[in-house]
Amino acid sequence: GGDLAWAPDGSGFYYTRHPRQGERPAEDMNFYQQVYFHTLGTPTADDRYELGKDSPRIAETELKVDERTGRVLATIQNGDGGEFAHYLRGKDGGWQQFSWFEDGVIQAEFGPNDDLYVVTREDAPRGKIVRLPIDLSIKTADAETIVPEGDDAIVTSFWQSRESTVVVTDSRLYVVYQLGGPSEIRVFDLSGKKLEPPKQLPVSSVGHLERLESDDVLFVMESFVEPAATYRFDAESGDTAKTAFVVNEPVNLDEAEVVREFATSKDGTKVPVNIIYRRGTERNGENPALVTGYGGYGVNYPPGFRALNRILLDHGFVIAVANIRGGGEYGEEWHLEGNLTNKQNVFDDFAAAVERLVDRKYTSNDKTAIIGGSNGGLLMGAILTQHPDLVEAVVASVGIYDMLRVELSPNGEFNITEFGTVKNPEHFKALYAYSPYHNVGDGVDYPATLFLTGANDPRVDPMQSRKMTARLQAASPNAGPFLLRTSSDSGHGRDTPLDERVAQQVDIYAFLFDQLGVEFKESNAAGK
Repeated sequence: GGDLAWAPDGSGFYYTRHPRQGERPAEDMNFYQQVYFHTLGTPTADDRYELGKDSPRIAETELKVDERTGRVLATIQNGDGGEFAHYLRGKDGGWQQFSWFEDGVIQAEFGPNDDLYVVTREDAPRGKIVRLPIDLSIKTADAETIVPEGDDAIVTSFWQSRESTVVVTDSRLYVVYQLGGPSEIRVFDLSGKKLEPPKQLPVSSVGHLERLESDDVLFVMESFVEPAATYRFDAESGDTAKTAFVVNEPVNLDEAEVVREFATSKDGTKVPVNIIYRRGTERNGENPALVTGYGGYGVNYPPGFRALNRILLDHGFVIAVANIRGGGEYGEEWHLEGNLTNKQNVFDDFAAAVERLVDRKYTSNDKTAIIGGSNGGLLMGAILTQHPDLVEAVVASVGIYDMLRVELSPNGEFNITEFGTVKNPEHFKALYAYSPYHNVGDGVDYPATLFLTGANDPRVDPMQSRKMTARLQAASPNAGPFLLRTSSDSGHGRDTPLDERVAQQVDIYAFLFDQLGVEFKESNAAGK
């Protein structure tokens, strides 16, 4: 985590940095993030300290500057588990803290009338918006509720809040709500009265809101079958128009159909499953299927256009995305039901989603593969060890498998607030119970698995994939195969070069087609 925000006059910028030589012991150099101000044209040694000396070791900071007043808003997250504190830098240069980690305040935005619009989960797990006046002593007790908690959840994940999911204009409030996977924009005036929203696609995701002049906004929207495009909403006329900023995909998915069904998890929880298939596909139990999910950090798994799905659809695949617990699809309760000692719910949800596809005859167990990365890689490892007969093949990318030692890796400590720590007895019991590495059994007929990792992964130590591959090969030499794909120039996804990503996808699809017995044929890639 780290950020930068320019001063309104362009004279310099506020930025976050880690300790420099001599400021902290060697083991702390990648922690204790602080905020400084740099004036253009001056030595960095003269940069002015602003904030952060009292922040947690695993602090991650986001910065925003109000162009009208020059005030600075700092959002400090305590690791990656969803706990936030907020600070405001006034015109006099002093900082005031107005929320603490235990308060439930998630996000704050500058309003037009010297106030803040604050998203909070206090007494509202699905989020509400309050207005907080900026004065000499900012007190959340003085806040006025503008948008009360509703049936759907306001997007409040730290990573997704960086995508501007709450925007305040001159007289309107634009808010992105999660609908169990899909999302939509809702519009209110500054007193909370609901207004007409932009026109949006069905079963789609929206985000990246940007304020234009007056009350107009830009936003990005995509679905499982429509590529991402930027739209402009004209507040006065109510018109929504696609702009020239579109993603020109090399394929179309016009022949695809999308349905949402609900699986029943082990404890009775209803779990959304998005199912994509070529129109006219028969539910005869013979279709190959690829199922994915994530389930962590309060992150919503939204609908998204994926060009490679064209290859799968042309080969008869059914594709499924499961919106399992641990994510933010239904607010903070949905997240908390899948983190720390509740993590097992995540795996139960995903297993139920696969079983739903089989029961409904979209596919069969021996025609199904699953795929996931990072926290989704952990999901793959847990499904692999807990349900070895559930699927035919597994692809697990940059995943975590040794849950008892993950916190010892350079980035591992940031994840304690999400997974827990072995230093806590209850956390240890839960971690050990589902840790994929520790639950591999000798002689078990595990499905074929392809693990992917790279030497430049800054979030998950590559040793996780190496250990898990070796453990499976040693435990069940007659099962599998258990393959490890690694390279010196790949990382945690986005930090992987394009040519390496292409090579990875080729290997993944070759593995899937081979294990599921799908014969490759020339794809009508353009879908014409």
